[in-house]
Amino acid sequence: MLKIIIDENIAFAKEAFNQFGEIELLPGNKITNNGLKDADVLIVRSVTKVDEVLLKGTPVKFVGTATIGTDHIDLDYLKKNNITFADAKGCNAYSVAEYVIVSLLHLAVKLNLQLKGKTIGIVGVGNIGSKVAAFADALGMKVLLNDPPLQRQGVKRSFVSLNEILEADIITFHVPLNKEGIDKTFHILDENKFSAIKENTIIINSSRGAVIDNKALLKSIREKNLKVVLDVWENEPNISIDLLKEVVIGTPHIAGYSWEGKVNGTIMIYNALCDYLKTQKTFKVENDSVENPKIKLSEDESTEKRLNDLISKIYDVKSDDELMRKTIFKNEMERILYFNDLRKNYPLRREFPNYKITIESEKI
Repeated sequence: MLKIIIDENIAFAKEAFNQFGEIELLPGNKITNNGLKDADVLIVRSVTKVDEVLLKGTPVKFVGTATIGTDHIDLDYLKKNNITFADAKGCNAYSVAEYVIVSLLHLAVKLNLQLKGKTIGIVGVGNIGSKVAAFADALGMKVLLNDPPLQRQGVKRSFVSLNEILEADIITFHVPLNKEGIDKTFHILDENKFSAIKENTIIINSSRGAVIDNKALLKSIREKNLKVVLDVWENEPNISIDLLKEVVIGTPHIAGYSWEGKVNGTIMIYNALCDYLKTQKTFKVENDSVENPKIKLSEDESTEKRLNDLISKIYDVKSDDELMRKTIFKNEMERILYFNDLRKNYPLRREFPNYKITIESEKI
């Protein structure tokens, strides 16, 4: 029987993994080297740094992260020590893409903007970025794509340079956090790059906080009246309160927190562990229907207003922003605990395909 340590916030953790042995659920920031002395398997989220400090001297031979990012994982150390690794790339792609579109529609109404005809620059065109591109295209936006790794691979899409992206009306980031190398994304948007961005540009970051230099961002918001949506922050959970005060929408790293995204992450790591153990896959999750799947849509409003009213009934990003802003009135320790609590106790959120739309009209 295996001993498996799992982050307590991973959906259906016990139900999925109890077939393999003894399960111990722990807060992600409470997983320690000493706690892994008799563990065979470790399954984490992004809050747990998995490296030599955590794993040295432990019997752990399989590490899984129920996340799309791997910047919290020392992949070289795992490889050198023959530790099998699995991630959940793509698990919450629709959730994050929906977050971006929900935020854009909210801004369009709030700022009285028409999205049709606007240029959106998408940095990173993988699982998430490609879905954002499809949504943006459906809204009649001009879509610019930037993804040097895919471009080098010969993917047949029309890619542009980052410099061209910086001229767009809207810029959104969907890249991993690479701190070095040819595809370095750490501070890909720094003070120098901000100088090329025009006033009133909308910037959205739902990838990793350090993709944007947060100090340079704060300065540019004030100088260029940028309209910013941040779901990720440098130094989470001890984020910049000054920056939070300046963004139009601020949320606590929950863009990918749909029910489907969480479940997909668990299933992907479960399947990987089954493959590692050469065990039959038996765990399944029933896709429960939502309580009110039918939503009425008025005919007598602008496209952005109608879509915003519609989508807000599925996911109201404004409520996440309002909860996040309560951080402003807390001291540093309270802020850290509150940020983590917002993530841990995030309410149920379902993705768009669970709903059906009906047109409400008074016309005869």
